[in-house]
Amino acid sequence: MGVVANRRSMMLLFTGDTDIYSHRIRLVMAEKGVNAEMVSVAPNERNEDLIELNPYNSLPTLIDRDLVLYGSQVIMEYIDERFPHPPLMPVDPVSRATNRLMLYRIEVDLFSHLNMITSGTAKQAEKARKELRDNLIAISPAFEQLPYFMSEEFSLIDCSLAPLLWRLEELGISLPKQADPLVKYAEKIFSREAFKESLTELEGEMRV
Repeated sequence: MGVVANRRSMMLLFTGDTDIYSHRIRLVMAEKGVNAEMVSVAPNERNEDLIELNPYNSLPTLIDRDLVLYGSQVIMEYIDERFPHPPLMPVDPVSRATNRLMLYRIEVDLFSHLNMITSGTAKQAEKARKELRDNLIAISPAFEQLPYFMSEEFSLIDCSLAPLLWRLEELGISLPKQADPLVKYAEKIFSREAFKESLTELEGEMRV
């Protein structure tokens, strides 16, 4: 465990330069001002340290001293609690549960289509694009009343959704005029300094 054995005083994140789930974690860290050593793992790369630490060999994987975490939502919530300022989840249990439910719905209604778009047949990919596009149009009115997703404050929900919105062009998805509230919300998120800091060089090239 060369790279891991050599550091125990600093967080270490196994991340992918274009991995959408890793992007979520980098965004949360940037919002919090958290520094971590980044270990970039290419698609299909066999990283022995990662294999030993994570039985799923998946990205992102976070190491914090003796703690090993995987699953982007698990890592996002851990970082938010480990570094409480600024808070990215509400304090009261009901609001936290509501936010977690929305994070779950983002996974089911939006992110579940990504694998089919990138790895399915042409017909499957087109169907998945349409379903993802329709679901994005359906949530667009939610951004007419509040500056962020269901909130006056920037939260983990925004950190979860923003990397997907950044990749829409690359995924071959364009939004109609009726989704303007969502488009304006996305541009506002993309203009945040933390979002700019969260981008890898390859991610920065995804949008013209």
